[in-house]
Amino acid sequence: MKELWDTLFGPNADSHTITALQMTVRAVLVFFVALALLRVSGKRTFGTNAAFDMVVKIMLGAVLSRAVVAASPFWGTLLAGFVLVGLHRLLAWAAFRSETIGRLVKGEGTVLVENGQLNQENLRRHNLTEEDLREGVRENGNLGAPEQAQTVRLERDGSISVVKKQE
Repeated sequence: MKELWDTLFGPNADSHTITALQMTVRAVLVFFVALALLRVSGKRTFGTNAAFDMVVKIMLGAVLSRAVVAASPFWGTLLAGFVLVGLHRLLAWAAFRSETIGRLVKGEGTVLVENGQLNQENLRRHNLTEEDLREGVRENGNLGAPEQAQTVRLERDGSISVVKKQE
C-alpha cells in the first residue's frame, strides 16, 4: 500500500523528479483542500474585489500551486494555506469590531459626486477620469450623467455606487 501511495503521490518528489501522475494526484488533493479553505474563509473572500480579499486570493493560489508541482513541501504548503485563510478571518473579525482596523485593512470610501457636483480632487486622487465616472454611473445607477446623481462614491472595494436624486 505504501508503495502505491509513493508512486501516486510522490511524498519525496521535488520539482525535478515529480511525475505527471504525481502532479495529477496532488492537483486533485489540493483542489479539495482549496475547496475546504474557501468554505472556511467565507463567502466574501472570493465574492469581492477588495484589496483585503484580493491579497488572499493571489497568495492562496500561489502557495497551493507550489504543492501541486512539488516546488515546496506538500504538507507545509497546505499548512501555509490554512494560516493565510486563518489570518484573513482574524483580520476580518477585527475589522468588524474596530472601525480603525477596518479602515487600515479595508480602506475608506470616497465621495466623487455630491449633490450633482463632481469632486475633481477625489477623481484625480484615485486616477479616475470623468469618462470612468460616467461609465460607473451608467452601469450602477442607470443614469445618463453624474450630475443626475445625489451622491456617487468610490467604495472600499473599488466599485462605484450611486444614490439617485429624490424626485
